[in-house]
Amino acid sequence: MSIRIENVTKNFNGKTAVDNITLDIPQGEFFAFLGPNGAGKTTTVKMMAGLLRPTSGTITVAGYDMSKDLIEVKSMLAYVPDQPYMYDKLTGREFLNFVGTLYNMPEKDLSMQTDKYMELFDMHDYIDELTENYSHGMKQRLILSATFLHRPKVVLVDEPIVGLDPQSARLVKNMFKEQAGSGVTVFMSTHVLSVAEETADRIGIINNGKIVALGNMDELRRRTQTDGNLEELFFHIMSQQNCA
Repeated sequence: MSIRIENVTKNFNGKTAVDNITLDIPQGEFFAFLGPNGAGKTTTVKMMAGLLRPTSGTITVAGYDMSKDLIEVKSMLAYVPDQPYMYDKLTGREFLNFVGTLYNMPEKDLSMQTDKYMELFDMHDYIDELTENYSHGMKQRLILSATFLHRPKVVLVDEPIVGLDPQSARLVKNMFKEQAGSGVTVFMSTHVLSVAEETADRIGIINNGKIVALGNMDELRRRTQTDGNLEELFFHIMSQQNCA
């Protein structure tokens, strides 16, 4: 399921957070979106998730216009925010059941998927506890389980590794790569440059609401005429922006 962001701008009270950006993300691509704080990353992801409306421009998913076919689009995607939110008075199992019901999952399929992610993320010891008692890492595991529960075609992720222990972080990175390999489109916003370099097929860098670099590692190295890692490339591009 491909994503197209075409001439999208988002203004807040006269301030431009996202400035006329255009991006094409093909089906099955793992795309990493980078930029400093306040660059427009989270605003872009929230517009793609249907939580914010663009001031101008269009966002389409699998040919469906977000502004006209929002329910159709949302049935195909999953969104993982940087701050996990869930209903504190539900247990982890009840929360997964709630999410599965929203997507009209058959009861048997929902049960099988719940068991699958309980095993994958080792949640047996706390799945039947109220989520208000969960640590940040436990909440992140549950949110990620809810993300893949209904087998989405597009996954939007904002800082997926925050709060996870190294073992869980590795599991999550591998999961996203496997999902992309199976045809799921993954759009990940992150500050962790090493994660982007390790996992992404292609990288976009946003600064002051504008896309300032786009490509795979080889293309970014050619653009900057350096042979460094992503951290070096990123700061080289940012220094060029600051000098412009």
